[in-house]
Amino acid sequence: MQGFACSRALLFAIAAATLPVAAHSADGAGDKTPAARKSADGKYIDRGRYLVRTAGCNDCHTPGYPQSGGKVPEEKWLTGEHVGWRGPWGTTYAANLRLYMNGIDENQWIKIGHGKELRPPMPWFALRDMTEDDLRAIYRYVRSLGPAGAPAPAYVPPDQTPQGPYVQFPMPPK
Repeated sequence: MQGFACSRALLFAIAAATLPVAAHSADGAGDKTPAARKSADGKYIDRGRYLVRTAGCNDCHTPGYPQSGGKVPEEKWLTGEHVGWRGPWGTTYAANLRLYMNGIDENQWIKIGHGKELRPPMPWFALRDMTEDDLRAIYRYVRSLGPAGAPAPAYVPPDQTPQGPYVQFPMPPK
């Protein structure tokens, strides 16, 4: 299947949907009793659910989410996408975060969120600007969903054409 042009309006909407939101700390995170830990984890998970919804994670990482106006059941959230994003960097695919997060620990996620530049169109800079508590909340929420789905397709280098559907980003002017 051939790619289709991605409008500037769509690119702006993707970027706007991924702006970071205000920081929030979980109460009781330092308390070591089982009840306090469960309460703190619940607050982190609730915060993570909120961040995933409002920061635009589902827009790319949940199949059919934007097209349905966000009416995808939560049990199908963040299972990756098989539509590629093709540009001068090659073709990237929104990862299955439910599988990805189960392969790393929380501290690895925080290092990735605060320092790793990822290929477009992933707004890695939005993760970089989130607080450590926000990243912990996202991690704990995604882990609470459990693994589901299949891995997204592998990255395709710029000199190769992807096999499946993709969005073609305009080439920069010369």
